[in-house]
Amino acid sequence: MLKKTPVEMNRLSHEDYKSKKKKNIIILLDNIRSMHNVGAAFRVADAFLIEKVILCGITASPPRKEITKTALGAEENVSWEYFHASMEAIKELKNKNYEVVAIEQAHNSVSLENFSINNEKKYALVFGHEVNGINDEILKECNSCCEITQYGMKHSLNISVALGIVCWKFSLTEHN
Repeated sequence: MLKKTPVEMNRLSHEDYKSKKKKNIIILLDNIRSMHNVGAAFRVADAFLIEKVILCGITASPPRKEITKTALGAEENVSWEYFHASMEAIKELKNKNYEVVAIEQAHNSVSLENFSINNEKKYALVFGHEVNGINDEILKECNSCCEITQYGMKHSLNISVALGIVCWKFSLTEHN
């Protein structure tokens, strides 16, 4: 077995990436404390052609070397926006007809494998603070809640891992 070369992987140039049609999916980071996790969000967004990353509250924004270390430059290609408050961002997303989906272990959440993704909808996926999760007030404003089923003792994934799993699943559906 041989690894693929960048040419065989069909890596896009900066210009091709910018012009490529993006999925109607937004990642919203609600008070993420680790800049490495922020970088991971940009890298995941790049990998799955996510429309935008929204950074809220204490979440750091580029340019920061700690973000670039994990993003590997994806923060230069992926569109992003900063909001002082997550609630402000969520209200704006709802006004633009995004279904706001909390990624959280909560009562009445739907497991990711059973979450029905409608290719006619636009989605904003909310990921919360590494220790405290999504703020309760923000959680109440979300249209739905989805969680990754886990079987071990911790029932906790690093946000970078959760981002990859959830965004991969949502990107499987062809969004307009």
